[in-house]
Amino acid sequence: MNHTARRIGRSLALVLPVVLVLSGTFAVSHVNWSGNPADSVLTASSEDASVPAKPRAAHDVLRDKLLLELHEKDPGEALTSLQRAVDRKPSLARHCVSLARALGKAAVKTYGATRAQSFARPVCDTSFASGVAQFG
Repeated sequence: MNHTARRIGRSLALVLPVVLVLSGTFAVSHVNWSGNPADSVLTASSEDASVPAKPRAAHDVLRDKLLLELHEKDPGEALTSLQRAVDRKPSLARHCVSLARALGKAAVKTYGATRAQSFARPVCDTSFASGVAQFG
């Protein structure tokens, strides 16, 4: 019994200092010594969590919705939804060209250039077709 306790004590005497040195080295290496918050490894904890997230722009939300619709249904449905959204909310008209081009790009990735071109229609001055041609 005395021999076993001695062996455990010796093992701890060898292992414990190594564990302490390694854990201390690890802790020191993750401290932001520069004083610049951008260099911090713990960037999530350094930001003010009480600041609310900025609301997304309407055209960004619409783009995500249209791209999802393009993948779930087809580009024709997404273009029809784009036209309806612009008709309902005219302030989106200035983003119509970029939205239609994004749909064209996504259609090429999903359907290939030839099939994507078959969905083209005169929404936003044929920007969908130019998006297909540009990325196809």
